[in-house]
Amino acid sequence: MRARIILFVAVSLLCLAAAGAYAWWVAATRTDTAPATRIEKPLSTLPAAPYTLMRLSSLGSVHGRMALETSGDRDAGARQISPLSCDRVHVARAGSGRGICLEARRGALTTYHAHFFDRSLAVLASFPLAGEPSRTRMSADGTLAATTVFVSGHSYASPGFSTRTSIFDVVGARVLVPDLEAFTVIKDAQVFKETNFNFWGVSFTPDAKGFYATLQSGTRLWLVKGDIALKTMTVLASDVECPSLSPDGTRIAFKRRTTILPEGRLVWRIVVRDLASGAETLLAPETRNVDDQVEWINDHEIAYALPASKPGATDTWAMATDGLKAPRLWMPMASSPAVVP
Repeated sequence: MRARIILFVAVSLLCLAAAGAYAWWVAATRTDTAPATRIEKPLSTLPAAPYTLMRLSSLGSVHGRMALETSGDRDAGARQISPLSCDRVHVARAGSGRGICLEARRGALTTYHAHFFDRSLAVLASFPLAGEPSRTRMSADGTLAATTVFVSGHSYASPGFSTRTSIFDVVGARVLVPDLEAFTVIKDAQVFKETNFNFWGVSFTPDAKGFYATLQSGTRLWLVKGDIALKTMTVLASDVECPSLSPDGTRIAFKRRTTILPEGRLVWRIVVRDLASGAETLLAPETRNVDDQVEWINDHEIAYALPASKPGATDTWAMATDGLKAPRLWMPMASSPAVVP
């Protein structure tokens, strides 16, 4: 009996040793690129560039909070958490420190607000919004901001949705354009007007004097270029949604509706268009449905959000604009990236 007990103990110890050796081997030979655990710490002021702002989609108390990652931080991947809760966030790319946070205060009566903040995260001004936040952009110099909200509906794929897109003078703390529908649209050298116009996805030109946006009328979609001083928009191309202008001002990245056969499923694919030539590049390595207005990380790479494996969470992915490389997971549990290079 004693011999059996000794044998059992010996075999058990050998099994534990083998399991430990296997675990060590797995850890030592792992080649995946899963991000390390991210360190959370408070954010009270925006640092010098480079950094990226984002909206956290992590579950728990920080869900929806605006956060920051600093490139080259000594704590690799560390996230600094701000007190602001945002559905969408953006910041001036040129480094003025001015940014915008679109907030939904949910309750028995949900209200929506746009908050402009400075480098110290102090709120400079707040404005009520007419509906659920969808898109927002700052001009590179931080003087202007644009918002798009759903007045009715909750998705660009929903039939009968209605949007309102506004432009704000951030420095003057005033509404500059209450609704882009007040602008005159020019198509084929003639005034173009329908009763069912919707606009969304503003992206400002580098000089903050104009912008690109999407115009929808019925089932048709167009890319328009706006002139803020003249209060006009000119139709440039068709089938363009949520344009995002490259930092050098030469290209736009956007999403385009594509039918996946044989099931006939509609998805949004990412396309990059050269504004001078009109040449377009489908970023074919990304085959998932990208329902987002992309952010340019630099002149050669873009970022966009996709649903994460956890329900209600979102990851941010990055992909080169040459359409040759596979997308990479850039910022887990985050959306609405805003890059200050």
